[in-house]
Amino acid sequence: MTDSQTDQTIDQHLDDLYEEAGHWHINTGQETIHAKRVGGRFRQLKWWSNSTWLIFFLGPYLRWDGRQAVLFDIPNRQYHMFGVTVLPQHFWMLSLLLLFFAILLAVVTATAGRVWCGYFCFQTVWTDIFTLIEEKFEGSPQARRKLDAGPWSTRLRVKLPKHLIWILLGTLTGASFVAWFTDGWAMWGQLFRLELPPVAYVTIAVFAAFTYVFAGHMREQVCFWLCPYARLQGVMYDSETILPTYDIKRGEPRGRVRKDTVADLGDCIECNQCVAVCPTGIDIREGQQEGCITCALCIDACNAVMDKINRPRGLIRYLSLDEEQGEPQPAVWRRPRVVIYAVIMTLALAGIVYGLGNLSTLELNVLHERQPLFVQQRDGSIQNKYTLKLLNKTGEELHIAVSVSGLSGIELAGVDEPVAVPPGRVASVVVFARVPGDRLRKAYSPVTFKVVSVDDPAIAQAVESVFVGPD
Repeated sequence: MTDSQTDQTIDQHLDDLYEEAGHWHINTGQETIHAKRVGGRFRQLKWWSNSTWLIFFLGPYLRWDGRQAVLFDIPNRQYHMFGVTVLPQHFWMLSLLLLFFAILLAVVTATAGRVWCGYFCFQTVWTDIFTLIEEKFEGSPQARRKLDAGPWSTRLRVKLPKHLIWILLGTLTGASFVAWFTDGWAMWGQLFRLELPPVAYVTIAVFAAFTYVFAGHMREQVCFWLCPYARLQGVMYDSETILPTYDIKRGEPRGRVRKDTVADLGDCIECNQCVAVCPTGIDIREGQQEGCITCALCIDACNAVMDKINRPRGLIRYLSLDEEQGEPQPAVWRRPRVVIYAVIMTLALAGIVYGLGNLSTLELNVLHERQPLFVQQRDGSIQNKYTLKLLNKTGEELHIAVSVSGLSGIELAGVDEPVAVPPGRVASVVVFARVPGDRLRKAYSPVTFKVVSVDDPAIAQAVESVFVGPD
């Protein structure tokens, strides 16, 4: 290609960009933002991150050992995760899990900005899918703006299929949410036969309505006005946080150019493509703003323009404030804030792993009667009263035999037959332990209660308590 042909190609690209640029302006909330879609590395990364939400739709239908692999069984107060059953008594593990994800959110934000918002947030993902559907039915951003300004009859005819698909997708979202709390396969039959509980239908309707409104209509306004994380981001950033940044030194002064331009301009050619692709409609050239969700689509758009006009990429790139000011960027592991976050995350994760690895199938709590502490029988023996609480963590009913040891001649009354403990439930049983008076040597003696499943001796638990007698 000759120099003349190259110049003509660049001029054609510039004409196309400037013709389109007049349609783009900063989002102030008065009208719908129709973001342009461009390809690139970050758009590809965004699609991969969006695909993680397939777990939300497909996860309830995985099976494990004859039942749903992951199930939040609210009526029975159980959480089944493959071969593990977590009960309310393990609430401390849930606390550690929430701590882990909270710190993970903080460390990612402190390192690379609002990665959650740009790539994983359900509002961002659903909005991206909804606008993709909109583009398929209504065309490019310019065509959608023209349609919005057109007559109602045309808008209704073109937009109706889009809205029906939006409602269907919102309903599917609600049904998928409900499927995590019941058998996913059986739910669909119950749904169409109108056999689900009323709360399930209300939940599906609420999810469908909010998904339709938030992802289809409010879109970026949810990030601006409803999401608290947009307000917290400034607290989590520091001068070493890398964010999509416009290189002012290289880009300014900006201006529209032609092949015969003699003005001393920067690399920014005022094509406004960075604004055109932004899902929240901000101008990254104006610096960091509340609306920036660090999706980096502006980087893809700017790099594409730089390629077309034969200028180096990176006018907009991930950059920290320190780097922008010419200071060296330290490695992640040399940042104290990130290291402290990582230590907390490691401790929380270690606690979760320890808890999951030490979940017993049977739990025993022994409560000694406080009033009276003991009773002296006619035959001189001393009797203590205990309440045993047996927690069955399995999915089947257990029949438990109870025994006690630790004192010579100790006998147990009140549990002549095995105790039936329903799956996932707590059974309370009152027992009496008696010891001949001449066998006691002190007022407080240790004793051990042991419970064993008569069907599976491997399911057992032992707890130490105390036997009280006279001084």
